[in-house]
Amino acid sequence: MADFGIRFFLCNILICAVTGILLITKRALKNHLTSRMQYNLWFLLLGLLAVPFLPVRPIRFSQVLLWLDKLKNAAASNMEPLTETAANANTPDAAKQINDFALSVSSKTPSIIGLILFGIWFVGILAMLLLVAKSRSRFYSMKKSSLPLQNREVRIVYNNCLNEMNIKRNIPVYSTAFLKSPVIAGLFRPCIYLPIHLISDFNMTAKKHACPRGYKGISDGCSNTTDIRYMLLHELQHYKHKDAIASFLMNLFGVLYWFNPLVWFALKEMRNDREVACDTSVLKLLNESDYEDYGNTLINFAEKVSLTPFPFTAGISGTMKQMQKRIINISSYKKPSVWKKIKGTGIFALIAVILLGITPMFSTYAAEQSRYQWSIPADRISTIDLSAHFSGYEGSFVLYDLNGDTWNIYDMEQATLRTAPNSTYKIYDALFGLEEGVIAPDDSFMAWNGADYPFEAWNANQDLYSAMQSSVNWYFEEIDKQIGSSAIQGYIQKIGYGNENISANLSSYWMQGTLKISPVEQIELLTALYNNNFDFAPENVKAVKHAICLFSSEGKNFYGKTGTGRVDGQDVNGWFVGYIETAGNTYFFATNIQAAENATGSKASEISLSILSDMGIWKQ
Repeated sequence: MADFGIRFFLCNILICAVTGILLITKRALKNHLTSRMQYNLWFLLLGLLAVPFLPVRPIRFSQVLLWLDKLKNAAASNMEPLTETAANANTPDAAKQINDFALSVSSKTPSIIGLILFGIWFVGILAMLLLVAKSRSRFYSMKKSSLPLQNREVRIVYNNCLNEMNIKRNIPVYSTAFLKSPVIAGLFRPCIYLPIHLISDFNMTAKKHACPRGYKGISDGCSNTTDIRYMLLHELQHYKHKDAIASFLMNLFGVLYWFNPLVWFALKEMRNDREVACDTSVLKLLNESDYEDYGNTLINFAEKVSLTPFPFTAGISGTMKQMQKRIINISSYKKPSVWKKIKGTGIFALIAVILLGITPMFSTYAAEQSRYQWSIPADRISTIDLSAHFSGYEGSFVLYDLNGDTWNIYDMEQATLRTAPNSTYKIYDALFGLEEGVIAPDDSFMAWNGADYPFEAWNANQDLYSAMQSSVNWYFEEIDKQIGSSAIQGYIQKIGYGNENISANLSSYWMQGTLKISPVEQIELLTALYNNNFDFAPENVKAVKHAICLFSSEGKNFYGKTGTGRVDGQDVNGWFVGYIETAGNTYFFATNIQAAENATGSKASEISLSILSDMGIWKQ
């Protein structure tokens, strides 16, 4: 919830920008689009408004909202030094060489910021829902007092309208004293509600057999058959174009985006365009000589009615400004040519493609990309039961046989679940530093700045090998600082590292921060690194391999890196990833464990080595 609150806030900045661009585009292309197509463009915006609540792969915010990083990562300055997690004395020699140093990050600050934002948003939604409930209550009161339409003449007009529009469904019509304008309501069982005064005026006209001299329509207190026909045609157009669904969506997003004035303005414009589109659909049914009569009906009707009090209904009414826009549209209406329809469809398709391309930028849930969508033939995967090794932990073990091109996996769900890489990310951070020239294979020295770090091994000058072996945070933070966010993002995307999200502070994005990766992806990346599929400088790849080499003996080389995620002083996420070179094959492995406490990289390495020993790949 906390993370969603922050991400949703960021999404709304982008939504405002896109909404503004869409409004400008609509105005610029007004003469090239039919009224219906102008209205349909708004559905593209509704689609974007839905994206923050849908799981789609995002484009990272760091590229477009870098200046907002501090808001999301106020925890960067809240690091607590904790004691070293030592390797178990009973582990094999390779494990003894693994230094599993980790700092703790605090989850409190970002949680508070996110929870405040989420709380304000949620309270606003509750308030909006109360208003909707109040409106619904008034509507149901009106509905209970409504009576089925009894007027025979009006029913005849209505049935003629149904036939004219080729509508087979029986849509009930009711009369009510609680409305000033006709409306159609009902998502699944639509009904039309007519104000009693319209029917009474129609009856008065019928009794007089003619309107008084100088008749101007409804404003004179009488309605004729033509007026009623126009109104019913308008309401039936709402039914034909499924405007009840549009009304539901507009009201839903009005509630969800109650705080965003630009969204509210866009929804208001959408309602206006809906009525204009409906007018245009009615005009298509009329003769050109009837356009003026329809416009006069609208003008005269506007003098007597006001907006419907029910936001989830659709009707002919509107504000005087809206009516003015509609009258202008009616007076200038010409049936669109085939070319204009084709051109409008092309413009709509182009805008749709552009918006589809930027859609991932609006993701909130998927900004975490919590699961890797792995596509691999089932015959290349073997599932194995290693639950005895994972007692007390949730987690997975993944082994890839390079020669056989096969996978052995314990717990597929956990194997594709993304979590923070912690210090295992340093493998690739080192590679980026080498590629950028921050360090070099033959000159990776960095002088200690004299700061007092919590681990003795950190309080000394470092080179790439020592920094990797002792997992020295300040060494890799300096690499990141010199590379810069933009370059790091480029490299992350080039190699496809997990969810590719480095929008957190440079000192914490990989440390229980925004960057996430799954065990399967860890192995895919290690395999690509091993084969240099990234086309990096061979000497740089070789330097990284040397830095993560833990043990060599009798023709076997053991490479690996641990990682421990500590949140508020508790070890909650442990990693051990690497590969083993033998005389005839290479095996890549990744182990991840998670728990409320004591889930460390050292424990992950113990589990890994025990499994590898049982499988006969590495003897203890």
